[in-house]
Amino acid sequence: MEDLIQKALSNSNQVSQNSGIEKIFPVGGGCIHKAWCVHFQNGKKVFAKSNHIDNINMFKFERECLLALNRFANASYIRIPKPIDLISYQHISLLILEWIDLIQSQQNRLGKGLALLHKSSTDANNENFGWAEEGFIGSNSQLKGWDRDWGRFFVNYRLRPQLIKAAEWGVKIEEYEEILIYLRSYLNNHHPSVSLVHGDLWSGNCGSTRNGLGSLYDPACYWGDREVDISMTKLFGNFNIEFYKGYEEIWPLDNCANNRTEIYNLYHLLNHANIFGGSYKDATLKILKDLRSRY
Repeated sequence: MEDLIQKALSNSNQVSQNSGIEKIFPVGGGCIHKAWCVHFQNGKKVFAKSNHIDNINMFKFERECLLALNRFANASYIRIPKPIDLISYQHISLLILEWIDLIQSQQNRLGKGLALLHKSSTDANNENFGWAEEGFIGSNSQLKGWDRDWGRFFVNYRLRPQLIKAAEWGVKIEEYEEILIYLRSYLNNHHPSVSLVHGDLWSGNCGSTRNGLGSLYDPACYWGDREVDISMTKLFGNFNIEFYKGYEEIWPLDNCANNRTEIYNLYHLLNHANIFGGSYKDATLKILKDLRSRY
C-alpha cells in the first residue's frame, strides 16, 4: 500500500515541492479511512488519508469543511490543518493535509478558539442554516440544503433522515411525528444565530498543538446553532473544565443551553446506531421515549 501511495504522491505538483519521499508509515486515523505520515528528505512531513476511489466525495467534503473553518479561525488560539491536495490514482483517493504535532494539554485555548470561530462566522451574517453540498457524518450522508427556520432545518435535514434510516432496525418514524413537530417549534423559540459549526466535535476530532494552541480536524461542517458543537463535547464524556471556561469567557451560552443538549445529541446517537448498532440503539430509543413522554 505504501508503494501505491508513494506513486500517487509523486504525481502531485503540490506535494512534490517538498523534495523526495523518505518514508511513509501508518498512523491512527479512525475506522473509515487509513491514515499515513509522509516524511520527505528535506525533513518536512504531511498527513495523508487514503480510501477507495469511490469514496473521494468524502474527501472533497472534508476539504471544503477545513477551508471554511480556516476562514474563520483565530490563529492566536486555534489551528486547523490546511488541505494541500486531493489525489485520485488508480483505485485509491488521497487527501493530503499539513502535518500538525499534537499533545495532551489543557483545553482553555481550544475553548476560546472555538468560541471565536463561532463568533466570527456569525458576524459574517449568513441568513440560512445548512450546507450547499451533500456531506457526511461518519460514513453516513449528511443532507444538503438550506432553511431560514432552524427548527425546521434540524428536524428535516438532520433528525428525520436518520430516523428514516433507523427504520432498518425497527424504529417506526410515525410514532415520533408529534415529537418532531414539537421539537421544530421548541428549537425555533430559541432563535439561535447562524454559525459555522464543526459538526462532529468529540475528543477524537480535536487536540492541542505543541505550542499550546487548540486544533480541530475531521469536521462535518454546516451552518447551524453553535450549541450543537458544545452539546457533542458532552456526548462521549465531557471535555475538561478549562475548555468550557475558555468558551464562556469569549461567548457565553444561553442559560437554557443544557435543555437542548439531549435533542442535539440525538442526531449523533441515531447516526451511531445506524452505523454501529449495539448499545447505541438502546441509548437512542431511550432518548426518543424520554422526549415523547416529556413533551
